[in-house]
Amino acid sequence: MLLDMDGTLLDKYFDDFFWQHLLPEKYAEKNEITFGMAKKILFKKYKKHEATLNWTDIDFWSQEVDIDIPALKEQIKHLIEVHPHVEDFLTMLKRHKKHLYLVTNAHYKVLDMKLKKTKLGKYFNAAITSFEIGHPKEELAFWKKVQKQIGFEKEQTLLIDDTEAVLRTARRFGIRYIVLKSIPSSKTGTQEISSDFPAIKDYRELMVLDSNH
Repeated sequence: MLLDMDGTLLDKYFDDFFWQHLLPEKYAEKNEITFGMAKKILFKKYKKHEATLNWTDIDFWSQEVDIDIPALKEQIKHLIEVHPHVEDFLTMLKRHKKHLYLVTNAHYKVLDMKLKKTKLGKYFNAAITSFEIGHPKEELAFWKKVQKQIGFEKEQTLLIDDTEAVLRTARRFGIRYIVLKSIPSSKTGTQEISSDFPAIKDYRELMVLDSNH
């Protein structure tokens, strides 16, 4: 089983607050501009690098905005939270002796910080990042390399992610069981659900998961 981290297992509020509020605030202060102008500048930068390795590379963003991004994230790590019933779900999977892999676009520094805060690492056989693989999850090459690395069977694998672009790529690669986590952030509610994928709001919906998947 392949599970995404941000928005899927963890509440995306931490990330949304950081990129949409805290960083623009600090960028505005540093450059002596308004918060609105800072957001406009930063959101343009975000858009340019979306779905690339730069997108979640906090070292890249530290250079890009001349602000220590890892240190700034540390200041709000208390906002990192696990979605409701995630640990019950993971416990159930381990009880059924499932092989669990965390597959994330998150930078390894952010991954380390979040696993230390949440203690979720104990449930996984391994965590695989885009930086290790060399491609974001939105690219087919990511899934090809991950399959080669851990040897999963496409026909027997379930992937849960909150990003439809990632799910579409995984489906093109041939992963059979694909589920959309439809509430990535506790503060924004349900995202608009595509008819392309089955979706869950809460992990209790999967607590009766077929043990063959």
